[in-house]
Amino acid sequence: MKRTGRTIDRIAAAVLLAGIASLHSTCEARAESPAGENEVLEAAEKVTPTVEEIAQQLWDLAEVSLLEIKSSAYLKDVLTRNGFAITSEKTAGVPTAFIAEYGKGEPKLGILLEYDALPGLGNEPVPERQPRKDGVTSGHGCGHNLIGAGAMGAALAIKNLMVANDVPGTLRVYGAAAEESEGAKVFMAREGAFDDLDAMLHWHPMDVAHVSKVRLAATTHMYVEFKGKAAHAGLYPWKGRSALDAVEILLHSVNMMREHVEPTARIHYIITDGGKAPNIVPDRAVVMLTYRDADRERVNAGIAWIKDMVEGAGLATQTEGLAIDYFGMHDLLPNTPLADRMHKHFKTVGLPEYTTEENAFATELQNASGLEPTGMAAQVGPIPDEPRLGGFTDVGDVSYITPTMGVTVPSMPQGIPLHSWMATACHGHSIGFKAAVTASKVLTLTGIDLLTDAELLEQVKADFDERTEGFTYESPIPDTIKEPSGLPDEMRRYGTRAQLKATILNNTGDHGLAPHSHGTGAPHTH
Repeated sequence: MKRTGRTIDRIAAAVLLAGIASLHSTCEARAESPAGENEVLEAAEKVTPTVEEIAQQLWDLAEVSLLEIKSSAYLKDVLTRNGFAITSEKTAGVPTAFIAEYGKGEPKLGILLEYDALPGLGNEPVPERQPRKDGVTSGHGCGHNLIGAGAMGAALAIKNLMVANDVPGTLRVYGAAAEESEGAKVFMAREGAFDDLDAMLHWHPMDVAHVSKVRLAATTHMYVEFKGKAAHAGLYPWKGRSALDAVEILLHSVNMMREHVEPTARIHYIITDGGKAPNIVPDRAVVMLTYRDADRERVNAGIAWIKDMVEGAGLATQTEGLAIDYFGMHDLLPNTPLADRMHKHFKTVGLPEYTTEENAFATELQNASGLEPTGMAAQVGPIPDEPRLGGFTDVGDVSYITPTMGVTVPSMPQGIPLHSWMATACHGHSIGFKAAVTASKVLTLTGIDLLTDAELLEQVKADFDERTEGFTYESPIPDTIKEPSGLPDEMRRYGTRAQLKATILNNTGDHGLAPHSHGTGAPHTH
């Protein structure tokens, strides 16, 4: 099997470390960090005002995916003011993505920032539906303002500890833009931005508290367009060919498909263009479709089947179909030793204490949502046993390249869903800010361990190598997609979207129905 140089280095390091361990079997089980636990927590506590400030600023900006221009600039400014060097901007073809770095040498630790909002979810930070007074209609219904703030807090605290204790290593912060659409992490992965890391840390707001030892789904996003022939729908419909008829046949076929896919599969779609008027035979119709399943192999098989349906629908209606699987993600790969250590630290940090006003906010919001008023989660849950869930994240691609682990911290009352105005309200409230502060402490404790505890890092890498043995990372983004397809033309570097569509048609030669070629550059083989 072909292996990259990085994998060979991993294997050699594992053999060397195993030999050292056998020679020193009576040594202390864990190397102590030069910074004690109290010092680490104090360092995390000192950056709390900065965490809260970032959470508020990003919530106020509420910039949607791919357009986080002010948010990205703000975060880069915070990093440079705190001693980090911006080593990459407009990273991997994503204009609002970046990479910052502090330190040098080994080990190399990464931390992920997110900061994009969702359209239509703007709300005042109150327990009722109330549009923002400033007119901003987008909102942080997934709490990425908190992700950016909490992860940044951990990065600043770890950097300060590295300075105070002369801790060697490289701390790298990734401005991972556009998680809600065409996530920058997947573009970064394709360009090798994570290849030299020893580990990556992340976190996510939720209504529960536990480490993220779960399996999220692999995913592909697909654009489908049919072209027909317009005609008067009453006088001579036989002169037309309905693109909408083709869409209806396609979607009926997709719904028949549901009976024959595994329970892990999820298929959902919207029709974004179905014609302009009922008395005109539609000459154009467009569907946006998402296919999820347990892993890339299953997703690729499902997408190939749907492309056959597109071709069949075109034949049945005498229309032309274009099917582009323009973006995808891998499933999320856990890491047991890293989850165990992070869980230990989460138990140490514990959950926030809430004021009378905050508890009242939580129960009022639950009442407004028709939920039992149980308030906030009261305890850190046990480590999950890697359940398969239907959600997806572009962290998945990172997790197949370097050992990765995260934590979910309650930022909303129990039962409140993400991607809702209720979540937006919480994420602009002190309840949400406390979640970011808690996450920053957990990530700081875990991060400093990864930089100073050689035995932990050995165990983390061994778990990762075992899980990825024989696996070759291939990007789920087609080679023809050099930058996110959703970028407006004025932000694009590789031609307009119309030119992109023409390129895809020329490359496939079959209306975009051929399977795409995965992954530019050398594959990451384990």
